[in-house]
Amino acid sequence: MSNLGIFSARLLPQEELFVQGHRACQGCGPAIVLRQVAKALGPNTIVVNATGCMEIIVSPYPYNSWRLPWIHTAFENTAATASGVEAAIAILKKKGRFYTDRERIKVLAIAGDGGTADIGLQALSGALERGHDFIYMCYDNEAYMNTGVQRSSATPFGASTTTSPAGSASSGQFSQKKPLAEIAVAHHIPYVATASPSYPFDLIEKFKKAREIVGPSFMHVFAPCPTGWRCGSETSVKLGRLAVETGIFPLYEVVDGKWRMTVDTGDLLPISKYDEVRDIRGYLKMQGRFRHLTDDLIDQIQKQTIMTYKAILARCRE
Repeated sequence: MSNLGIFSARLLPQEELFVQGHRACQGCGPAIVLRQVAKALGPNTIVVNATGCMEIIVSPYPYNSWRLPWIHTAFENTAATASGVEAAIAILKKKGRFYTDRERIKVLAIAGDGGTADIGLQALSGALERGHDFIYMCYDNEAYMNTGVQRSSATPFGASTTTSPAGSASSGQFSQKKPLAEIAVAHHIPYVATASPSYPFDLIEKFKKAREIVGPSFMHVFAPCPTGWRCGSETSVKLGRLAVETGIFPLYEVVDGKWRMTVDTGDLLPISKYDEVRDIRGYLKMQGRFRHLTDDLIDQIQKQTIMTYKAILARCRE
């Protein structure tokens, strides 16, 4: 076994809490995320799962791929349901009716980008403001994939979806991606982080931190979707790494208001100099949803990427 293999065996428990039998597509980024997150959080976790890709694929009646207590809730009220579960546990403990010798139970709320950035944003904001002790995870595959690849407010500029189709009258998604992590930071909660299954050790360490936090934690997780992105099923991990290396999805954490880049790719190259790593063309050309983009639109996306990345990097370096 290699040194990395030995390290992995020591870092991760052998027990699987998100198991086989689900119906995810080949190369499904969110399914990889769930397996890593389950290992990081361990058995003393209650999962609240919104309607969406990951709810549909894990629960074909009468089966379920979670070896954890699991609740299905609607698109719009994931955070509200998780808040109720957390509050119920607190009340039972206060009344002496919650008996356990184990470590404290952590509630994990799971929703996609549509159920977080759009339909569920009001409930999420309220839960963060109230300070509930739970982890909210958005697995971001950048569209409503479960219902037919419709755009969400987390869909990146220029991406073609069924409701933002590229054609003679449109160049795809018209707006910039909503900054979910920064919105969460604005609620002054103890812990916010971005993560990617393409960087598993970074993701696992962040979820372990979130587990120990008392109060709300928000985790924004990049989750490539071969079906919706029109890319090869074998490219999910590579796309996740390219998104970080090009500055499209920086990996950072904000602990009590203090920003830190956890995978620092340094200063991005000027947009006039391209190479295989920093040039977003390499990332975009692997996905059919961007195949219509002109050079001018790609340059526009490159400029916006650099501007957004440098703003985050500046906060982390203060």
